[in-house]
Amino acid sequence: MKSEIIIVGAGASGVFSAYELVKINPEAKITVIEKGHVLDMRRCPIDNVKVKSCIHCSVCSIVNGFGGAGSLSDGKYNITNHFGGDLHKYVGGKEALDLMDYVDEVLCSMGGAGAKLYSTASTDLKTKALKYDLHLLDAKVRHFGTDRNVIILTNMYNYLKDKVNFVFNCEVSDIEKIDNEFIVKTKNGEYYGENLILATGRSGSKWISKICDKLGIKTERNRVDIGVRVELPAEVFEHITQDVYESKIVYRTEKYNDLVRTFCMNPHGVVVSENTNGIVTVNGHSYSDESLHTQNTNFALLVSNSFTEPFKNSNEYGESIAKLSNMLGGGVLVQRFGDLVKGRRTNDRRMEKSFTKPTLSATPGDLSLVIPKRQLDNIIEMIYALDKIAPGTANEDTLLYGVEVKFYNSRVEVDNNLETDIKGLYILGDSSGVTHSLSQASASGVYVGRILADKLKNKILG
Repeated sequence: MKSEIIIVGAGASGVFSAYELVKINPEAKITVIEKGHVLDMRRCPIDNVKVKSCIHCSVCSIVNGFGGAGSLSDGKYNITNHFGGDLHKYVGGKEALDLMDYVDEVLCSMGGAGAKLYSTASTDLKTKALKYDLHLLDAKVRHFGTDRNVIILTNMYNYLKDKVNFVFNCEVSDIEKIDNEFIVKTKNGEYYGENLILATGRSGSKWISKICDKLGIKTERNRVDIGVRVELPAEVFEHITQDVYESKIVYRTEKYNDLVRTFCMNPHGVVVSENTNGIVTVNGHSYSDESLHTQNTNFALLVSNSFTEPFKNSNEYGESIAKLSNMLGGGVLVQRFGDLVKGRRTNDRRMEKSFTKPTLSATPGDLSLVIPKRQLDNIIEMIYALDKIAPGTANEDTLLYGVEVKFYNSRVEVDNNLETDIKGLYILGDSSGVTHSLSQASASGVYVGRILADKLKNKILG
């Protein structure tokens, strides 16, 4: 099958590339190849009460399929250049924010109009946090919720399905370029295109690295973030989440001078497990429907880890720690904060006595046997720092789930158009290592979609 544009990956960046292309040029011949399922067929076996833990499906429906990993997330879009990636370094600061605002408009038009837009600007929290050397990063935050997020993406798929050739359950094995044409090889056969977008997301990090090595595209190693997911009574952070919802707070520890940050805050949400390349890690969701709210709030505490020569494999380092957690706990481990600081393992008896009831069925254990001392010391110090602006964070029954790992793709060498030195080959979204968030990944898709729409227009005029 021959197309003008082939998109590999139907995550945030791939979907928004297709959306912008067909909006500008409805006649464009576009093929989107995705190894996961269409949205309404994405089901995790853990949703079945008879399945207690991850069974390592060959293709994980949590992170693969239409909408990518963002589909079944809590639908949180941070409009900012302060975190979530470096798109602004390629397209300019104002352009990046304009693109993210445009993404927000599209999502609201597709069913998200009722979602509240929060802002960290002009809040007392920022001043209070600074007193304790905690730094609240500026951002606008649109929270759609896991439930509303699925509705939005369903509407986007319905808009695109008759305008774009979607190929689901199809994994790309190899890519070649002969003359001016790309050949995309899959188990279903070969696809041919004049332009190629690789948008495989964070879960496609190893695949992207392999393709870049084969095609001679330069990459630079990136960092890996390792930490825990904290769960505590929602009242502890209520004064913060009511005002800003998602508070990105950064702290530099006294002991090691390392950076620790909060990430993905879910007021009245649930803790969930997810599978990345066969490794079970932990994450969090929250819902717009108040009937689905819980009594708890959860968020991640992450320590950034970058490495120098001779070590290059930051993702493998994170994977080894996650595998250790899986080996000891059969999946995700959970420990009470009080037990951790007292140097004792949390067991079933201690969990039963906990005033904070877990929203994820995890194995009680000892995180000090899994997470390296440096990272664990940083996390403990951060919890005590947060306790100063949110008293109760350091309570004995605060729950810590481990491990949470955020893998980042190696930074792919692309130009300001997100195009590699192989003309016609674009790598964008989280698979490029340029973006690390739904907002920036989606914005990168819009950006390249417009570039290719102009390219097709000029070709016709020429």
